[in-house]
Amino acid sequence: MPDRSRPPAEGPQLATFGAGCFWCVEAVLEQLDGVESVDSGYMGGDVPEPTYEQVCSGRTGHAEVVQVRFDPERIPYEHLLEWFWKLHDPTTLDRQGNDVGTQYRSVIFYHSEQQRRAAEASKQAQAANFSDPIVTEITAAGPYYSGEDYHQDYYRQNKSQSYCRYVIAPKLDKLGLEQ
Repeated sequence: MPDRSRPPAEGPQLATFGAGCFWCVEAVLEQLDGVESVDSGYMGGDVPEPTYEQVCSGRTGHAEVVQVRFDPERIPYEHLLEWFWKLHDPTTLDRQGNDVGTQYRSVIFYHSEQQRRAAEASKQAQAANFSDPIVTEITAAGPYYSGEDYHQDYYRQNKSQSYCRYVIAPKLDKLGLEQ
């Protein structure tokens, strides 16, 4: 339920998260009520207009991220953060499962001071839920570069692909979401 102590938000807002492969993150977050759209792309590096191949090299500084457009009246940012912590292991540095490299780092890119404070508080609260330290970066959002068309809505368009069957589908099942 939205926090009524805050002034009402002015329309949709953005949230940007890196939690391993953007296909996995997109498949989870796009199912949440109040999420209007999820776009897979890149943020956090120093190469303008990077390609997937460049990002995969690990030399651009970019992370694979999803940029979420959400209605804060229907799903508060704090609720998105709860899902962020559930959908990946924030204690593994530059790795999620078999995906290894800085492009798979756990990161929250904040778009406002309010988001920064919420992310920091959420990270601190989540620390008790993990036996290892959380390595998630919390940093200001920079330029966002949308991924190539074939990365968008990847799971829904490629359910029979092996990565989708063996990595994404079990994650959705574990989280109680539609496969």
